[in-house]
Amino acid sequence: MSRKRIVVVGGGGGNYITLTGLKHLDCDVTAVVAMTDSGGSSGRLRDELNHLPHGDVRRCLVALAPDNNSTSILVRLFDYRFNGGGALSGHSFGNLLLSALTEVTGDTATAISEAGTMLGIKGKVLPVTLTKTTLVAHLKDGSEIREEANIDLRGSIDGAEPIQPIDYVYLDPPAYAYRPAAEALEGADAIVLGPGDIYTSILPNLLVQDISEAIRSSKALKICVSNLMTKPGESDSFKASDFARLSREYLGTSDKLDCLIVNNSPFPERLLSRYYSYGQAPVETDREACLVEAREVVERPLLSSGVYIRHDPIPLAQTIMDIVEGRVPAGGAQIPPPP
Repeated sequence: MSRKRIVVVGGGGGNYITLTGLKHLDCDVTAVVAMTDSGGSSGRLRDELNHLPHGDVRRCLVALAPDNNSTSILVRLFDYRFNGGGALSGHSFGNLLLSALTEVTGDTATAISEAGTMLGIKGKVLPVTLTKTTLVAHLKDGSEIREEANIDLRGSIDGAEPIQPIDYVYLDPPAYAYRPAAEALEGADAIVLGPGDIYTSILPNLLVQDISEAIRSSKALKICVSNLMTKPGESDSFKASDFARLSREYLGTSDKLDCLIVNNSPFPERLLSRYYSYGQAPVETDREACLVEAREVVERPLLSSGVYIRHDPIPLAQTIMDIVEGRVPAGGAQIPPPP
């Protein structure tokens, strides 16, 4: 049986979790990565060097790097962030290296490919576009916020006015698909949307011209992974069905997604109290509404252990493979994880 081709679409944090798990399984993995990051080190290098942002790409490269001693120091370097004062403070070494590779090779796509070779990654990382563009959020009150970082962080500002919900997002100027990314989507066996910030990590990919069309026309299974927690200013009061609904809307399709993956692990109360103080709450699985958006709803214990509420990469990846290889029963009933 040929290896399944799985394409993961999103940004840095969500893609990192999914890719970290999938690289351990018998499949061909490709990350299609949003290129609208405007904050931190990526934003500074974008403004100073007129490069495309590298932060989300860097995290995907690190996620797909092998877990062995031969590359461990290089992986640590890619993730290293300079501290202290001076011009380098806050910069990621990996972002600086990708910027240098861009100037040496002459283009972003080649720089990413060379970085992947250096790390010996198990898969591919592809920018969704090579167009320099800005993410813009149009709010319910008619106002607009420009740049991904400003949209992403507005819910964390203390003493701010009540947060206006996002009505829709768009790219300015319009962006055009990096052709290898569109081809990977067209030839995939499964396309995974999420987890990740819906308006700033997932949907920006679908706004790139020809990307939604490539996903719609692909024979791949379309899988959405619901987030675990809501996010102030972006997904307040969202339920699981909302992540699938917005994915469908921005894909421009009336067809249901093939599958929606949701977590059914209980949340530790000690962690929830902290998240509640940040204005975040668990995403409820509104199963009936989910089945309006997706043909199957698969519930699995997907919560990682630790001090943060995050997906566990291994059971999430195994759930995706179970769906791709047909081990999920009709009707989306819950099935136990493999022994």
